Amino acid sequence: MSSFINLNYLGINSATIQYQLSPDQLIEETLRLGLGCLSSTGALCVDTGKFTGRSPEDRFIVKDSHTENTVDWGKINIAFDSNKFDQLYNKVTSYLTDKNIYTRDCMACADATNELKIRIITETPWANLFAYNLFLRPKLETLQDFKPDWHLINAQGFEADSSVDGTRQSNFAIINFTRKIVLIGGTGYTGEIKKSIFSILNFILPQEKNILSMHCSANVGKNNDTALFFGLSGTGKTTLSADPNRQLIGDDEHGWSDNMVFNFEGGCYAKCIDLSEEKEPQIFKAIRRGALLENTRFFTGTNMVDYSDATVTENTRVAYPIEFIDNIMIPSNGTAPKNIFFLTCDAYGVLPPISRLTTAQAMYHFLSGFTAKVAGTEVGITEPKLTFSACFGAAFLPLHPTKYADLLGKKLQGTDIKVWLLNTGWSGGSFGVGSRIKLPYTRSLITAALRGEFDSITFNILPIFNLAYPTSCNNVPPDILNPRETWANKDMYDEKSLELAKKFNDNFHKFEAIASNEIRSAAPTFNRVLA
Repeated sequence: MSSFINLNYLGINSATIQYQLSPDQLIEETLRLGLGCLSSTGALCVDTGKFTGRSPEDRFIVKDSHTENTVDWGKINIAFDSNKFDQLYNKVTSYLTDKNIYTRDCMACADATNELKIRIITETPWANLFAYNLFLRPKLETLQDFKPDWHLINAQGFEADSSVDGTRQSNFAIINFTRKIVLIGGTGYTGEIKKSIFSILNFILPQEKNILSMHCSANVGKNNDTALFFGLSGTGKTTLSADPNRQLIGDDEHGWSDNMVFNFEGGCYAKCIDLSEEKEPQIFKAIRRGALLENTRFFTGTNMVDYSDATVTENTRVAYPIEFIDNIMIPSNGTAPKNIFFLTCDAYGVLPPISRLTTAQAMYHFLSGFTAKVAGTEVGITEPKLTFSACFGAAFLPLHPTKYADLLGKKLQGTDIKVWLLNTGWSGGSFGVGSRIKLPYTRSLITAALRGEFDSITFNILPIFNLAYPTSCNNVPPDILNPRETWANKDMYDEKSLELAKKFNDNFHKFEAIASNEIRSAAPTFNRVLA
């Protein structure tokens, strides 16, 4: 199959091109090169090296005439000089010349009218297996005429010279929207591949096609009712969308066009720290031949994975094709959603396990994107850290957050779509005192919302945040629903509630000038007192 292409047009000359290898071939290549081993279930286990999470400060976008007035420049979207990119590109392609490299053609967007064709070039076979698992896989007969819209070049062994190349340090992930190239080097963490493509779609779809691109998982029930789960890594998107009673559309990245929600990907990239068959049976069973495990460790003297072992990182991961989940939607799309869940991991232990939001509150909390980054998802995160990530995915949004929020508002306008704030974080106290809300309770709350069981339940209002929370739910202790009641020290809860509300207020200052009066009215009511 390698006769279909060569990479000379990219400046990668005299390379031995391993094109479109099957998962079995990529696994055998990895084992032959001594870059991995097999677990007891047949999954391929690899280490990603120095980087076991994304490095946000080393992710750049080339600033040129195409992006200068469209990208929301700052600490998230860091500008990179186009001439420096060209020079670094030449170094990377020269580095790959004469090497044995792995090339894969694939797609993003499970909607033919919005399909993005991608050619991914990797230095290692296991990184190519990741690409096979995570992106949409074209049929063999279509490859002869495959013309990529974008190229992603991943040279994990190449390290930049920051004093010359314009990078911050030796690793980098750079998106060039004019040349339609992603350049990744100095890191083996495969999440950089996935999130680069997501960032591209977040730039293209809202501007060019008026499609809301979303950092969310999605599933659909037997009544053709689609549900969306927004949230940062570690809040439960993958876990909660893998519901045996509903078909999975996708676990992380989606688009919402006029009447359709469609998956960007062809697979799942799940956290697997403390994974068990009891807690997450679908993910557990997906870890078999063809799956890629990253940075896990075995029980001593065996090749059985010890999912509780965080020796390397809390951010242990598994990548597998979506077909490894039993109950999937084919093709990976559904109708417009009936329910939307904003997942927040509240390490303060202040917010209710579930709250029903008004439209104004939905817009406010979407722009706020409050959660805690959990250990391991980014370099340097070792315990929960409060963050506000606009649209629950600010790290991947090239445009200003209000662009995405405006699109969401238009989607909600005049509909009966229900929006819920779901706290998967702490109860009974803040991190270090309280405990994580139990997964079975969260699942029961979601099920009740999806079935419409809360329509006949009385709701109370949480002071300060003005959040409406249900007073009862099947299989959930009533006192769990009111967060204040779970704290032994009620005065301490009140103090933490005020402290968190102040954090919301401080964060929202940057949106106040452009937010409507309706959205501003959804802020914690005490704000003007503490400001």
